[in-house]
Amino acid sequence: MPTDSHPPIIAADDVHRVFEIGASRIEVLKGVTLSIQRGEKVFLCGASGAGKTSLLYTLAGLEKPNQGRVLIEGESLYDLSRTQQARLRNRRMGYVFQNYSLLPELTALENVLVPSMIGGRTDRDRAGALLNTVGLGSRLGHLPAELSGGEQQRVAIARALMNDPEVLFADEPTGNLDSKTGAGVMDLLLSLVAEQSKTLLVVTHDGGLAASGDRRLELVDGRLVS
Repeated sequence: MPTDSHPPIIAADDVHRVFEIGASRIEVLKGVTLSIQRGEKVFLCGASGAGKTSLLYTLAGLEKPNQGRVLIEGESLYDLSRTQQARLRNRRMGYVFQNYSLLPELTALENVLVPSMIGGRTDRDRAGALLNTVGLGSRLGHLPAELSGGEQQRVAIARALMNDPEVLFADEPTGNLDSKTGAGVMDLLLSLVAEQSKTLLVVTHDGGLAASGDRRLELVDGRLVS
């Protein structure tokens, strides 16, 4: 497991998330505190409804906590302006979602380019090289509808790496794939993370997958139990 004398690359300090639906008040995260060191591969497990995705989204800058802080190398993420948060997400974070989240009207190459275009840059050579790295060098001009689920997730992984982020967040990255395809996608993701010295946080309900990481965290009813 990586060790680092610097502040954790990600930390949560007494994080709470509450959703209000009509008259109902649902506390999804109940005082979560954790830290992840640079270069760690951490798997977040738990039953459906335990709060895994809410915790990942909160750590990833996508959902502001109702209480508590998220720290990126000691800097309070949600104390930044919206513009600063967006810039940090674009430059330092990459995302892989269960449903791939590819833009249907864009080719594989164009989808991979999206993060760099948002950041004001366009590097088609890097996008093409990333697609080649994930085994899709011959599919650059294909639309998502022309790709299998496994191929779409590989495009999503290439897109997540486009801006060379420090941290990758993956929410059930194999959830829509059969076991064989999912294993291949997970092996690819882990190998790329290791080769490029990225920090990885994966949400999964699959305990077998979690054994691939440096550390497994278990979320039960909005609280970490390990």
